[in-house]
Amino acid sequence: MTQHQETALTQDTAHPAPQRIGVLRETFPREKRVATVPDVVEKLRQLGFAVTIETGAGDAANFSDDTYRAAGAEVLPNAAAVWQAADIVFKVRPPTADEVALMHPGQILIDFIWPAQNPELMQQLADRQVTVLAIDALPRTLSRAQKMDALTSMAGVSGYRAVIEAANAFGRFFNGQITAAGKVPPAKVFIAGAGVAGLSAIGTAANMGAIVRANDTRAEVADQVTSLGGEFVKVDYEEDGAGGGGYAKVMSEGFQAAQRQMYAQQAQDADIIITTALIPGKPAPKLITAEMVRSMKPGSVIVDMAAEQGGNCELTVADEALVRYGVTIIGYTDLASRLAKQSSTLYATNLLRLTEELCKAKNGVAVVNMEDDAIRGLTVIKDGAITWPAPPLVVAPKPAPSTATAATPAAETKKKGGHGHGSSGPLPAKTLALLFAVVALAFWGIGAYAPAAFLGHFTVFVLACFIGYMVVWNVTPALHTPLMSVTNAISSIIALGALVQIAPPGTAGTGRPDELIRWLALAALVLTAINMFGGFAVTRRMLAMFRK
Repeated sequence: MTQHQETALTQDTAHPAPQRIGVLRETFPREKRVATVPDVVEKLRQLGFAVTIETGAGDAANFSDDTYRAAGAEVLPNAAAVWQAADIVFKVRPPTADEVALMHPGQILIDFIWPAQNPELMQQLADRQVTVLAIDALPRTLSRAQKMDALTSMAGVSGYRAVIEAANAFGRFFNGQITAAGKVPPAKVFIAGAGVAGLSAIGTAANMGAIVRANDTRAEVADQVTSLGGEFVKVDYEEDGAGGGGYAKVMSEGFQAAQRQMYAQQAQDADIIITTALIPGKPAPKLITAEMVRSMKPGSVIVDMAAEQGGNCELTVADEALVRYGVTIIGYTDLASRLAKQSSTLYATNLLRLTEELCKAKNGVAVVNMEDDAIRGLTVIKDGAITWPAPPLVVAPKPAPSTATAATPAAETKKKGGHGHGSSGPLPAKTLALLFAVVALAFWGIGAYAPAAFLGHFTVFVLACFIGYMVVWNVTPALHTPLMSVTNAISSIIALGALVQIAPPGTAGTGRPDELIRWLALAALVLTAINMFGGFAVTRRMLAMFRK
């Protein structure tokens, strides 16, 4: 090897060539999503990557080849050319056996893989000596991983679309109306499962005017359901259903019996049922029995979002909408794909954030850092070696209480002089009495020696402070910001004083004011007018946010 060749090799090692990202056209039936969009292509190129797209990859999501070319991507004629050219491949659905055969050693695949459900696929990928990052294996408990959480993004889209599908099949208004032809009652929607998809469905149905009820095995989601306009229906059985990673766990037989009884009651009353219950690595739990379907009113609708994993309803058939006992049961498995442009944009953004984590140097080279908790959780195969499942995340232990914190109440009481109160607690009785006496003495001095006119104004001032404090103190914290804008407007009573000063001679009773005072009063009047109208305008816009 010549000296020139050695120098070139050293430079190549120190500065590796930028990698190429390939995006394929999805071949899974009814799949319309694409793994990246033109806006994200530009940002990937800013990280130093070259981007290659299979022709027609974005057609189903309304992204043409020309828009990708305009963003700087190269469009290749077929999938084989993309697999051959790409160092990193973005996909939505797991690769088929034919696609796996096109992969080459050292390639990186970023995709939904579902390793627990696809052991054969995992082995096929490992045999190709590739690295696989399963976007569905992201540790969702890491706060910094939220920007990469494609499961959450797709679940939100699916929950929204489930309500749209239900409304399409329902045949009535969601919101109640009173018309010349009669009164239309609002639709009653029951949502089983209040995860991301369930919460999205709750918010959508409530915004459409329906009466929404929801249930979940995790009691902590009750406040989230209420905040979105729904009513949380609790099972009459005490058991916590929170599992790891934000998912629910398998409940006891006693809880399941109580839950079935509650679902039977809701089925008789609801017009629409949307089920979202899933447990990782297990078939979807059966929540809605055939008997419950039979008890529903004719024309009712069930949207089973767990159809791909077997369904939450006994009568669900995947990818079909069928009618049983007068009830339409929708088992579509492509809900996110039915909003292809929106879901593709969100998914592409999630992959962009992941790519930023892989390429922190912004040199167009992805580095799979197995010391990074988020990347380690995602990586299910590393250079042909199966690394799934990832080791559990190490949770930092809570700090041990200090000696001062761990002191007994008796010791604290003795240390503080027998009162047993810290610096932030209520004042001792003697201190409070002394403070009251000092304040009373000060008020007596003001009343005894101040002029009568001052005393009247001072009394109004004190009462105004007291009333204002009590009004704000007793207002719900959620309304503090609108209240502040209103009080800003009301406090603009100073406008009256300014008008008095601007008044012509004789009107105010004191003659013509000095010109300086007149101009100051005019400026105060202008600023106060802005404060008044602005305060009410801000309040109106804030309150409009809470109206349907």
